[in-house]
Parts: sequence; C-alpha cells; structure tokens
Amino acid sequence: MDFKEYRQRGKEMVDYIADYLENIRERRVYPDVSPGYMRQLLPESAPIEGEPWPKIFDDVERIVMPGVTHWQSPHMHAYFPALNSMPSLLGDMLADAINCLGFTWASSPACTELEIIVMNWLGKMINLPDDFLHLSSSSKGGGVLQTTASEATLVCLLAGRTRAIQRFHERHPGYQDAEINARLVAYCSDQAHSSVEKAALIGLVRMRYIEADEKLSMRGKLLREAIEDDVKQGLVPFWVCATLGTTGSCSFDNLEEIGLVCGEHNLWLHVDAAYAGSAFICPEFRTWMRGIERADSIAFNPSKWLMVHFDATALWVRDSTAVHRTFNVEPLYLQHENSGVAVDFMHWQIPLSRRFRALKVWFVLRSFGIKGLQRHIREGVRLAQKFEALVLADHRFELPAKRHLGLVVFRIRGDNEITEKLLKRLNHRGNLHCIPSSLKGQYVIRFTITSTHTTLDDIVKDWMEIRQVASMVLEEMNITISNRVYLKDTKEKSEAFGSSLLLSNSPMSPKVVNGSFAGIFDADEFLAKTYAGIRIAHQESPSMRRRVRGILMSGKQFSLDSHMDVVVQTTLDATTGETSSTTNSYGRTTVREGTAQGGGQASISEDNEESAEGMKPRN
Repeated sequence: MDFKEYRQRGKEMVDYIADYLENIRERRVYPDVSPGYMRQLLPESAPIEGEPWPKIFDDVERIVMPGVTHWQSPHMHAYFPALNSMPSLLGDMLADAINCLGFTWASSPACTELEIIVMNWLGKMINLPDDFLHLSSSSKGGGVLQTTASEATLVCLLAGRTRAIQRFHERHPGYQDAEINARLVAYCSDQAHSSVEKAALIGLVRMRYIEADEKLSMRGKLLREAIEDDVKQGLVPFWVCATLGTTGSCSFDNLEEIGLVCGEHNLWLHVDAAYAGSAFICPEFRTWMRGIERADSIAFNPSKWLMVHFDATALWVRDSTAVHRTFNVEPLYLQHENSGVAVDFMHWQIPLSRRFRALKVWFVLRSFGIKGLQRHIREGVRLAQKFEALVLADHRFELPAKRHLGLVVFRIRGDNEITEKLLKRLNHRGNLHCIPSSLKGQYVIRFTITSTHTTLDDIVKDWMEIRQVASMVLEEMNITISNRVYLKDTKEKSEAFGSSLLLSNSPMSPKVVNGSFAGIFDADEFLAKTYAGIRIAHQESPSMRRRVRGILMSGKQFSLDSHMDVVVQTTLDATTGETSSTTNSYGRTTVREGTAQGGGQASISEDNEESAEGMKPRN
C-alpha cells in the first residue's frame, strides 16, 4: 500500500468507523457465537502472498464483527464504561503515525513534556493537593500515564515494598531482603478489585482482606485492629489500598479514617479510584475524596468515563523517590545529557517502552473542556437515577446496595438462583448485556451507564426487556412474588416518597383513601415518553380530565388519588420480539412506573390493607 492508496483507504476507514459508531444501536450488543467460531472462517496458516486490501477489509464484517461485544452500544451495561470520542481517536491516529517510544526525555521530549502538562491538568481538575503535581523541577511528586489501573496498583505496591524493606533495614540491620519480604502484609477491603490481589501475588506479599461494613465500605477501626494483630505476630504491615468506587457496587471506603490509621503506622496508602475518579471533576462528587491529603498515591482511568479510549490510566504519587528506587535501571545507552534533570518516565513504570498516550488525552481535554466533561458525567448519573427509579417501582425487584454514580445493582427478591437465571437469559437474548456481582452472599446484576449514545428511551427499552424476561423466568420457575408494599416500608426505603392523606366525607378524619398513592417526578420528560397517549374514559368527570392534562403539562411533583388509574400494558411481538406499550385509564390507582427528581424514587402502594403508620400530612 503506497501513500496514494493509504489516503483512499484511510478515508474509507474513517467513514466506516463513523458509520459504525453512529448506527451502533442497530447491532446486537452481545455476540451469538461459540468458542472457536473463527477457526472455521479463517485458514490455518497466513497467506504466502499478500492479499488486496478490499478483500481483507470485506472480512471485517464477515469474520470480526459477529464476535464483537459492542462496548459503545447504548445497551451495553456490563463492567464499567470503556468510552471513546472522535478527538481521542484522532489523537491515537497521530500518535500511532509518530510511533515514538518515550522511555526517556531524550527519546522524544514532546512525549514527556506533554504528559507532564496533561497530568497536571487532570490533577487540578479533581482538586488533588499540589504535592501530587509536577510544579517545578524540584517537585518530588507528579503524575504519569500507565496502561491500566491494575498496573498502577502493582507499581505502587512494589514501591511501597521497597520503602518498607529499606526502613526495616534501618531499624534491624542484618536481614536479607527476602526475609523481610516474607513478613510484609498488605491490606484492602473484601470489596476491592481482583487486581489488588494479583499485585500481592506478583509482589510475593501477604494480602489481608478487611470485611466491609453494611454500606460495603472499609472502615478505620477494623483496619487498625488487623494491623495491630499482625504486628503482635511479628509481621510487617506496609501497604493499604483504599477503593473509591468498588467494582461490585461502586461503594466507597472511608478514606479519612483509613488515612489516619496509615499515618499512625507509617503505611503506604494507595487509592484505587479507577471508575469513580473521573466523577471527581464534578465538585459535588468530591466528598468521597475527603482525606486524600494523607494518601501516597492515587489512580483513576480516564479511559473509563472521560471520553479517552483505552489504554490510559492516570497515576499520581506524592513522592516518586521510592518509585525511582524500585524501577531505576539505567544502562549507558539510555543515559542522556539531561539525565537527572529531566523526567524519565521509564523509572515510573514496569515496562521500558511507552506510547505517546498524552496526545489523545490532550485532544479530549481541549475539545470538550472541563464543563463539557462535567455535563457528560452528570448525564450518566442522571440516567442511572432514572433506571434506579424504574427498578424501585417494580415490587419483584430490590436494590441490595445504594446506587452511587452511574452503577445500579439489583436483583429479583428471593433465592440467588432466580436472579442468576434472569441474567443468563438476558445475555443469551443479546438485546442488552450485564454482568453479575456477589455482595455479601447475594447474587446481583450490575447495570452501568456505559455509552455516550445512551438515552432515556434506551433505558426504558432495556428495563422493559428486563421486566419481560423476569416474568418469563418467574413463570417457568412457578414463583409468585407478593405485590403488597406497605407505605411505612416504602417510606423507609425511599426518602423521596411522599404520602398523601386525603379527607374522606364520612367520617371527617384524615385517612388513606383505598390505600392508593403514586408519587411521580419529572413529568415533562418521563410521562411524555412512557405514558404518552393517555386516554381519558368518556364517563370520567371534566375535573378528572383537567387533572390529567395538568399532570402532563406540569413538571412539578404531583400525586394521584384513587379516582384514577394509569396502567401500562406491555405486549411482545411474536415475529420481531420487540416490546410495545399502551396506556389506559381505569378506576383506581395502579401506576407501575415512575421517576424521581434528583435521584429519588417513584413508589407505588396499591393494596386496601396497607398500613398508614408513620405518615405525615402533606400540603
């Protein structure tokens, strides 16, 4: 391929990529293939002679795409986001063309210089203390782009191990490094990512798991007790990993308490914020960072939620001395006239060679700006709030952990087997993709807002798919879940739930009429989409018709009494497998869906025998 053909094929590739991303919701999100499917489609050996490009490219749709899980699909809710954007793609296109290996400053000065700048930009965006930034040539701290959060964790564990061995030598000379290493103990929550365990395996150190509390958070008290117990046994605690945004439920360890304990025992504190770290560019989410000034290192993945495509992990260390001491191997051929003055990132990582990742980060930060990226993060959180409200409105489901940011974990009430069967059926159908997690013995489904293409319509469609499949599973297993929801229980589970006390004519005393209430928010958006087409029966009074019209036109919080019923009927087209909804009015309130403003929930009570205990009058 010469330059002329490259120009042609390159433009064709850009068009193909643009078409792929623009029309991605038309593709089945989860592939319907079996292991080894590609061996049947490709020859056993590489071709002897080169093949023309059109023939090669035609095989992308025939061979590759059928086996792709489409991570950019709006119906992809598994794992955490792995986003991309046009500026990011263009950045890597240029970086791949330059193809410099920026292991030292001299090997490509722009590669190192730009990385220092974008890491300072990112650090300031999440309000990191100045100790973590490259502010001058004398700064001990600074940031570096790693491949993954797993690698960042390993780098920091090995650096912490180096520091611990050196300190032990100073107090107890005469020991071999291997003897000290055998005593070292690291700590993390039982909710921490598996990469923390892998780092301990590679570092040949013991890992002790601290049981998380009822909020799935590691706390200082249990950590302190574990450390003191290990010290009594002659072990050497040296390193702690605090997780901000766990993989299983996006829970947050108590960084402030953990930081105090690490300070008392002089332990390296690493903060793994792989997913949630991107959200810290929004001031309202930085409350979880309280105590960050006591950390030694922190890492998060712009490649998850900041529109930068994989790979790109931002790692900051307060003092790079231990990192340098761990990875500093400097043969003559890697030395240059500015060695010791300029930053050589080969001393900050495990491999020697490194890509020009800073280009794509730089392109993204400049293209979207801080405000654009903040809007993107907040929209993901808003859509997760909508999904959370839908789950809460269905009595068959429960949320075993509080929603944080863009992740909702849910399950069907009852045995784990039911939820497991639901998830397997959903993934087999391929219309959406989720993965499971285990939270203190409960099998849950993780539903993450992952795609930049996701809209509220997509969330509603996915929820209808989940409800429909759940009905099939429950029917097959001959399981009935009671739909009685007591107002007291609903009020305790949902702060946003309001209770209506209506005055009946006889006797003249406050009571719940027919035990029916529905609290719905954001009517201008959700009702317009989900309940569009409400019909009012001819026999209903003019006042009732005015009430419904007012509901549809108002964006304020409202309630319905038992004179009205809105029922959404879901049907399944046997030919296409698509779901559709119709809306009708009847004689009493049985609203099935709803959303809540600002992250609250819409809750339904529809049983004559419901308790009114604990309710307060509302104007």
